[in-house]
Amino acid sequence: MPAPYHTAIMLRLRELAQLFNSMDPSPFVERDLDADAEEFITSWARELPAGRELELVIQLTRPATPDQIAGVEDAVRRYFASRATIKRLELGQLMRRGRLSLIVGLIFLAACLSVAQLTTQAGAGEAIRILQEGLTICGWVAMWRPLEIYLYDWWPLFEERRRLDRLSRITVRIEIPEANAEPGLPKREPSFVRAA
Repeated sequence: MPAPYHTAIMLRLRELAQLFNSMDPSPFVERDLDADAEEFITSWARELPAGRELELVIQLTRPATPDQIAGVEDAVRRYFASRATIKRLELGQLMRRGRLSLIVGLIFLAACLSVAQLTTQAGAGEAIRILQEGLTICGWVAMWRPLEIYLYDWWPLFEERRRLDRLSRITVRIEIPEANAEPGLPKREPSFVRAA
């Protein structure tokens, strides 16, 4: 089986610390990603073809030590894996809420239709017909929320979870500026898509 194609997300930073949330007191490689860096990465992942594995190429404009570089890929993967777990839990909660809403809606619909049916025994007339129509409408309106959940609400969470699962497998490559470039060689222009 051939290896999957990789699509690169280019990110230019002055230093690696910009990748992480500076307010997070956790050790460097256990920090949350910076909100701007996360938005940049996820927005590109949203636009790239779904069948390809992702690679995050971080182009630094300042040198970094091997200790700083060591755990960056694990930190990025761990962050997106934890976000995927949260989305998975949110999707599960939404589906449980959908099941509960469906049960309540069906019971209410059955009750409304039963009461509407019973009103036919009270006789005929405009008021009875309006009451029957009103009960029928109320019963079907109660089904709106479970139908909304099962038809529309779960898709965005499912897509976001799938995207975060994909990002939890991302490979990270860090390009450090060459401090001692040989004289006479042309400077290589960085190939950034966008900079965060």
